[in-house]
Amino acid sequence: MKEIWIEKYRAKKLDDIVGQENNVSKLKSFIERGDLPHLIFSGPAGTGKTSAAVSVAIELFGEDWKQNFLELNASSNRGIDVMRGHEDRSSSSSMVSVKDYARLKPSTPLGFKIVFLDEADQLTPEAQAALRRTMEIYSSSTRFILSCNYSTQIIPPIQSRCVILKFSPLSPEDIKKRLKYIIGQENLDVGEDVLDAIAEMSEGDMRRAINVLQTVSASGEITEKKVYEIFGSSSPEHFKSLVSAALEHGLFDEARERLDRLLIEEGLSGIDIIKGIHASIRKYPIIPRKKMDLILALAETEYRIVMGGSDNIQLDALIARIVKIGSESD
Repeated sequence: MKEIWIEKYRAKKLDDIVGQENNVSKLKSFIERGDLPHLIFSGPAGTGKTSAAVSVAIELFGEDWKQNFLELNASSNRGIDVMRGHEDRSSSSSMVSVKDYARLKPSTPLGFKIVFLDEADQLTPEAQAALRRTMEIYSSSTRFILSCNYSTQIIPPIQSRCVILKFSPLSPEDIKKRLKYIIGQENLDVGEDVLDAIAEMSEGDMRRAINVLQTVSASGEITEKKVYEIFGSSSPEHFKSLVSAALEHGLFDEARERLDRLLIEEGLSGIDIIKGIHASIRKYPIIPRKKMDLILALAETEYRIVMGGSDNIQLDALIARIVKIGSESD
């Protein structure tokens, strides 16, 4: 049975985690001392937070890591019950609570075990208050690692008890490095243009990049075009030609025809098109003042579409504004 690559190639040691050198260095120093403070891993999805937590447990506890590591997804159990436990009447079984697990004596010479709470910023304020108390009482036998997108959503009493490590989006180079390793393991023939497309469209999310690579390889069509299809987008060249027609040449009708092809033939939404134009404009060689005007026009168009405006009318207006900005003297 074929495995899901994000699990098959999940980092099992800190040295396998790419793009987070500072965080890895700090975690290694904790492991060398055989001690661990409470931690908060903060950052976007797919940047290695869960892999780092599992790797820390493996390197601290060795083969016994699963007996000393409890992983819970806080977004599935947001309330205070996940802290204190509750009876599931439908199945006549009890849910393991954080408090009950923290009470257990660790089976490791280090004298502590680890509770990993993924998406901890989804916990209710009441659950976080209960968690704070549990962390306080059982700190001698249990270390907590909280993973979240935004550390500001964690209450201050918990933040003050933790070392906060910020995980940043991965660079295209870091993503390509890991993808090349997977490609070698799977004996795939993947061109540099495909890797560039995956790295760019993943926007720093390694999990997303690996999923797309597996999907592309399974399709039997390992091409740049297929990558953009899977991402639900279009080639950057299409957006660049649209922007060029409107901005440099003032050809509203031609730009509108290219816009229609993106909407109708490729099935992109108005928001998808705005994102594509935005990526193109950020790289476009144009004076800063005009670039700022274009970004403001994009932001206004996106807001109007999100608030219920017609894609066609708002995008027509956007193209008109791009033509007008392009016609203004430098």
